[in-house]
Amino acid sequence: MTLERIVFVHGSDSFGAAAWPRQHGLALDYDALFVKRLGFDAAAQPVPSDFLTDRDIVLDALGDGGHVVAHAQGAIAAMLAAVQDPGLVRSLVLVEPDVLSLTADLPATAAHRSLLEPLYSRRMEMADEDFSREFARLAHASQGRPVEDESRLQASRRRLQAPSWDAPLQIVPGVPTLVLTGGWEPLYEEIAEYLAATGAVHRHAPGGHRPQDSDDGDRLIRDFLRVHGA
Repeated sequence: MTLERIVFVHGSDSFGAAAWPRQHGLALDYDALFVKRLGFDAAAQPVPSDFLTDRDIVLDALGDGGHVVAHAQGAIAAMLAAVQDPGLVRSLVLVEPDVLSLTADLPATAAHRSLLEPLYSRRMEMADEDFSREFARLAHASQGRPVEDESRLQASRRRLQAPSWDAPLQIVPGVPTLVLTGGWEPLYEEIAEYLAATGAVHRHAPGGHRPQDSDDGDRLIRDFLRVHGA
């Protein structure tokens, strides 16, 4: 029996299989692939991110088609892939999707961008550690998230990630979509409500920015995949 494929797309912190500790078990029932976006590697020097390259990584991983589960900025690659070839994507699960270019005119998104855009405008002139430290001060602290020291590679990768408001996103037509948020941050709730208005299902689970790690979040993901399976 051929197993249905699921492509998991990480956010900006952990990557590959390490980004999905609660979803490893899905490999028993699905052909689960945990991709790495451009510039994410345990040892290689990071390179500047590229939205379309990340899209192609997802499309290549889908093969003949399957489901896509994405977290944070990984949702950009997932949505771009579904727009490029909606016939390959049976369903989308977007966890705390960082798709700010879709909600640019809404208040929480506009406030977030106004806070971070001056930093991003000078990121190529900054040292990795300086950018990482300022990003943490502006973004994490203002959202009540713990600020943790990043490794040299993490700091370099952080600085080289393009801001999500620059992504060339469109609404995905006709693909069943679950948006899962933690109910803790107005920015992500604003994005989820926008996507729900276009036809997505919006659900909450505990866990802050990583609701997929909670029992409820994991169950919601698995239930959605099962309902929309072949």
